[in-house]
Amino acid sequence: MTDRIDLSGEWRLALDKECRGVLPQFDDTITLPDTTSHAGKGEDNPAREEGFLTDTKLFEGDAWFTRKADLSAAVGKTAKLVFERTRITKLYIDGEYVGTQNSLVSPHVYDITKYVKGGEQEITVCVSNVGYPTKGGHLTSPDTQTNWNGITGEMAVKIYGAAYADEVKVYPLLEEKAFRVVAKIKGAESGKAVISAESFNAPEGRAAHRPAAVNAIFTGGELIATLPLGEDARTWDEYSPELYNIKIDIGGDVYEIIAGLREFKAVKDKFYINGRKTFLRGKHDGMIFPLTGYAPTTVDEWLRVLKISRSYGMNHYRFHTCCPPEAAFIAADMLGIYMEPQLPFWGTIQAPGEEGFNEGEQNFLIAEGFRMLDAFGSHPSYCMMSMGNELWGSKERLNEIIGAYKSRDSRHLYTQGSNNFQWFPNVIENDDFFVGVRLANDRLIRGSYAMCDAPLGHIQTDKPATTHNYDSIVHPTRAASATEVSEDGTVQIQYGTTMKTVKASEADADFVPDVPIVTHEIGQYETYPNFDEIEKYTGSLKARNFEVFRERLDEKGLLPLAHDYFEASGALAVQCYKEEMESIFRSQSLGGFQVLDIQDFSGQGTALVGVLDAFMDEKGICSPEEWREFCNDAVILAEFEDYNLESGEGFAAEIRLANYRPSGVCGKKFTAVMTCECGTELARLSGEVPKTVENYIALGRLAAQIPEFEAPKKLTLVLAVEDTDIRNHYTLMAYPKRESVDTAGAYMFEKLDAEAEKLLAAGKTVLVVPQLGDIANSIEGYYCQDFWCYHMFRLISEMMKKPEPVGTMGLLIDAQHPALADFPSEKFSTPQWWEIVSNSRSEILDGSAEGKRVIVRTIDNFERNHDLALMYEYNYLDGKVVVCNCDFEKLAASPEGRQFICSVVGYVKKCNVR
Repeated sequence: MTDRIDLSGEWRLALDKECRGVLPQFDDTITLPDTTSHAGKGEDNPAREEGFLTDTKLFEGDAWFTRKADLSAAVGKTAKLVFERTRITKLYIDGEYVGTQNSLVSPHVYDITKYVKGGEQEITVCVSNVGYPTKGGHLTSPDTQTNWNGITGEMAVKIYGAAYADEVKVYPLLEEKAFRVVAKIKGAESGKAVISAESFNAPEGRAAHRPAAVNAIFTGGELIATLPLGEDARTWDEYSPELYNIKIDIGGDVYEIIAGLREFKAVKDKFYINGRKTFLRGKHDGMIFPLTGYAPTTVDEWLRVLKISRSYGMNHYRFHTCCPPEAAFIAADMLGIYMEPQLPFWGTIQAPGEEGFNEGEQNFLIAEGFRMLDAFGSHPSYCMMSMGNELWGSKERLNEIIGAYKSRDSRHLYTQGSNNFQWFPNVIENDDFFVGVRLANDRLIRGSYAMCDAPLGHIQTDKPATTHNYDSIVHPTRAASATEVSEDGTVQIQYGTTMKTVKASEADADFVPDVPIVTHEIGQYETYPNFDEIEKYTGSLKARNFEVFRERLDEKGLLPLAHDYFEASGALAVQCYKEEMESIFRSQSLGGFQVLDIQDFSGQGTALVGVLDAFMDEKGICSPEEWREFCNDAVILAEFEDYNLESGEGFAAEIRLANYRPSGVCGKKFTAVMTCECGTELARLSGEVPKTVENYIALGRLAAQIPEFEAPKKLTLVLAVEDTDIRNHYTLMAYPKRESVDTAGAYMFEKLDAEAEKLLAAGKTVLVVPQLGDIANSIEGYYCQDFWCYHMFRLISEMMKKPEPVGTMGLLIDAQHPALADFPSEKFSTPQWWEIVSNSRSEILDGSAEGKRVIVRTIDNFERNHDLALMYEYNYLDGKVVVCNCDFEKLAASPEGRQFICSVVGYVKKCNVR
């Protein structure tokens, strides 16, 4: 390129929602790049969307933009008009139709050479956000970046010399310490090109690397050349993401491209970067940007976002049915993040001749993939590529499509999709890695699932512990598989926010992938809305869903509890994430994970699953430093059976280190120290991290004898590797040893009967512990955080005729209440409450809460907003009733259960002494 005419700025605008297809009268203006919505154009949208953010200027149809530009500099030269990121476009120059393009991911580039006459010329473009060849996944969804209309990236006319490089691809050759440069040469069949490179982001104090330029000869309009980098070649990875700016100079026309020297490979069940094993710590991304409603095309904004993810330990991004703009790849290049864009498709891929085959859509999707590779494939961060999300259909056709991509571009690893075929997972010939949630119906490789996708995961069903890993699931000695396949060979599945019926394939109960396994969309632990966020939505998207949720809570009289609900539900969500992440880091058979998500998801019913809000700002429930304790390139772990201990018993924890750092860890001193809240050290283990190339390292066994405590004590286990940032901690509880609880004198009843009322009339306090089956208006006890979004999965369960989710979001505990004086607690759920919650029902107090003081409250989801009580008290007659909706008989089987009963009974007894 020798020159560039900038087309950003003021354009005239006309909106045509009827899509009449004729040049309109222009009656408005807009500054581009932008979208019509973000610019405030179009009719006001009065809707109050509950499942996603409300676009206040929603427009779907044809948006026409026109302006004049002086094209004199392009006369007699090759000129191309570029719209970097847009929708379906039709271009006109001086009213003459030029052409149309429909890519949703790559720049629209029009050769306008023959239309350039010089002087002021009128450029008109019609942008349509309807009639796409495919639905578009998260590129067009109101759940994510909205179905915007406009042009959001570079707008320019680029002018080229007599001969210039085009369709440039750079192939890194790690072993040869060189780049292979391939390009089409336009304007000349043969000639000379000068290829040079210079590193430009070396660490401070390190000089830039400038290898010798190469004089290359091109023939037949094609350039193929090798650019040696020499012994001082700089490599690219997450630790040292050094980049080169490569220039191809043909007679003064210079083409520039960013490249990095790296080799990203899959070998057996692991990923390798430049010959060194790595582990993917991935973030799901749907390109949610609430202030604009579209993905930014500036490097600075992507640097902001990706740096935040790096601060939370991430080294990988999986884009859900979308591909980001080039600015995202540049930022990832600079930060060393391994990117996996995905075709914008979420559905069924049929082979030609099969029922439902959509030739036009499939051809478009295949072409989009090639456009992604051609536009962004030279970026070193572009490491992987996926065919879509939760696909069904023809494995053979998917294999053919991947094969076509591999034949064209071998720089990346490819996979058939994310969680394809769901209950019937498989690896096809051209898969380089596998992304899924199970290896058979009951071989689960993540910790949580929707009820419609049961069985549930271990975080949802098992008592909190730190011993679970997935190795025996990946390599089972015996496996079984079963799901509900109908007689016609079809199965019902969750499909986005709804369900559909698909053709099932045979399940292989002994399926073991021979490629790296990446566990798909782990987490999805919901938090209650923080209504203080509403004021942050100052752009075209408004959080009217939050306003509706706040009003509903207010109608139930519970709005004063909103912030406590947010904090308590967030604390439980973080616990669940920690336990799930650590399960993965204890697993030697996995290649990585993709978490959903550290960021709130603003759609699909409103899935507030992040420790960051939708703006990627901290919510105040988990700092980056806290998160990196259990999510980083090195995680120190303690393996033990139970968070609840009893005086006099022995405690043991295996201390291990999951380590993927290239250096700086082995040979360092580590410590594991257990202390009591009183300051007494109960056990210590120290030593040196072994010098080994293994990634899962046994450090030793910490053993302790729990002292004879007369009251419950909080114990803290702190692990650290000295002179590093590697640390972790666990909070446990120790309880006095007691065989049983003396309930005599506690006036305990299953229900209020005549004898209880007599005591109440005499001013006594009675304890009501009902049979759980007798609590008619109640919800079952469920310790784990709600999965994703109650509203969405309730509807899907109804459609699939499957059990609905419990839908609760942890406890809000009045920890200072004297009924819990001998059962010290936080205000949120902790593992000491698992037995209690699991053997309880929470009573629905809607409309009957007046005069009742809730001691242990269960947080309901923000659709239903029940006023739920596990334990409460109220005055009746001349006495007091304490209601505890737990099964005391089952609680008595655990130390924490006995201590809880002791505390509650003791409170009632004390009330009756006064």
